[in-house]
Amino acid sequence: MPALKILHITYDMRIGGTEMVIKNIIEGADKQRFVMSIFCIEETIGPWGVELHEAGVNVTSTQRQSGFDVGLISKIRKHIKQQHIDIVQCHQYTPWVYGVLAALGTNAKVIFTEHGRFYPDFSTWKRKLINPLLGVMTHSITAISAATKQALADFENLPLKRIQVIYNGIAELVVDPSKTNTLRADLGIDQACLCFGTVARLDPIKNHKMMLHAFKQVVDRGLPCKLLIVGDGDERQAIEQQITDLKLSDHVIMTGYESKPQHHLDLMDVYLLSSFSEGTSMTLLEAMSLAKPCVVTHAGGNPEIVEDNINGLVTPNDDAKAFANAMLDLSDKALIKTMGNAARQRFNEHFSLHHMIEAYQALYLNLAATRRP
Repeated sequence: MPALKILHITYDMRIGGTEMVIKNIIEGADKQRFVMSIFCIEETIGPWGVELHEAGVNVTSTQRQSGFDVGLISKIRKHIKQQHIDIVQCHQYTPWVYGVLAALGTNAKVIFTEHGRFYPDFSTWKRKLINPLLGVMTHSITAISAATKQALADFENLPLKRIQVIYNGIAELVVDPSKTNTLRADLGIDQACLCFGTVARLDPIKNHKMMLHAFKQVVDRGLPCKLLIVGDGDERQAIEQQITDLKLSDHVIMTGYESKPQHHLDLMDVYLLSSFSEGTSMTLLEAMSLAKPCVVTHAGGNPEIVEDNINGLVTPNDDAKAFANAMLDLSDKALIKTMGNAARQRFNEHFSLHHMIEAYQALYLNLAATRRP
């Protein structure tokens, strides 16, 4: 059988969770069985788009017009026909709408992959009316967590039984202990000091505000500790002001954005994720691959990844006191080691890059086996 041609339709290939999934699928694909390409509906393809293009991946981009861009449908349909695409995988809602309409009249099968939800989640009567029709034209629907699957049913009026959960997967991080030790010294984190940390964009949905209030309670209890915040974003100034107001300047380290934060993750004793909403957090998986126990909020896919009291602790959403108590509970070195080992095991069993790629490739082959002659 000739190699299947898979076209990924997305907004762009800037650095983010959805884009990482696409990049991982493409780079990990069996090149004998699958030829992958990308169609971005935004003109700026982003650094990962450039990187993949330089590696020989066909990356096409066009600028979507404001409102409903009918012309974009024609552009995608022309591309599908010219490139003889077998399967179109649409990542997130808007690319799905354009992708499924563009695939009409072609032999391409369509996959809609939902990567996460807004907070607070919402629906509109138009989408609830139109989505079942779009669903009929779609050959497979996937979600990155059971929570995301349920949201598609609740808010998008898509049939629950048709939605398949395929968890995000990543390659296990590789670290150099000497580089971690050097970074620890550069950041001024003493070996005897417990290091809590997080890697996330500085955005209201990540709820750093609650995390800092919880950390303040931990510090006030007398625990020798530091909080390492890796990331940048629109909330940086507000977070810096909150650190000052809470008198935490001697305890919190903000590094800004780091393109390869594996050694920052490695020096953390406990990984924190305080989000209001999550699909499947890539940095959470990265922390688990390094055997880090995690304290997370009960948001989105978090409780599916972190089994409470097994490889970490799950707290109610936006509850600083509960989050602080969980951090204090995980200040015990023996418990950190036990839950950390469980985190690595759970990662290997469910969230490795191999598991994700195998699941998507099996889906592609299954769709190809039933395609029209």
